[in-house]
Amino acid sequence: MFDIEYKGANTVAITTKKMTLITDPKLSLVGLKDYAVKDAVELATEERFATNGNDAKLCIESPGEYGIADFDIKGIAAQRHLDAEGQPLLSTMYRIEVGDVRVGLLGNIYEKLSDDQLEALAVLDILIIPVGGNGYTLDATGAANLVRKIDPKVVIPVHYADKGLTYEVPQESLDVFVKEMGAPVEQTAKYKVKSSITIPSTLTVVELTRS
Repeated sequence: MFDIEYKGANTVAITTKKMTLITDPKLSLVGLKDYAVKDAVELATEERFATNGNDAKLCIESPGEYGIADFDIKGIAAQRHLDAEGQPLLSTMYRIEVGDVRVGLLGNIYEKLSDDQLEALAVLDILIIPVGGNGYTLDATGAANLVRKIDPKVVIPVHYADKGLTYEVPQESLDVFVKEMGAPVEQTAKYKVKSSITIPSTLTVVELTRS
């Protein structure tokens, strides 16, 4: 039904037969070329991670409900990891439905989500979550705590140490999160999802090779 590929930082590509959805495509922030969004849906968790490509089919970077091609998308306001409580909510989490599969995308958020935010995310099959820490984004412990609260079947970690990327703040290695989770790990270059019944029944960490 769709594939998920990891491009570095918070950037992933979710591709169906009809369309591709690109998250946080501004890879120039970490020393790579911005990911092309031509004829794709551009989805940004923060304004600074968007390219607002003129040739994108749709650009989304704020809360609301959106539908295009195979994607039903719900944006949920969230506090950025770097912001203090009470400041404006400048990050957006997303619930993305593709057929009968529900995908959550969190971005660089503060780990304490309210009951209303958790209810808006609802039941998820797959959760894409940054894990690199060091004050910039969720660290391994904070990410693992959120995974346990949300309780997806598959977790795809992003935004961790990578020799090919130059982060604003050094990031922890993926191994730290994997150890914290203590769950089975599946390594692949492209995660293929046929339907909800093909997703593992017990929590699995899917480590995607950056492509």
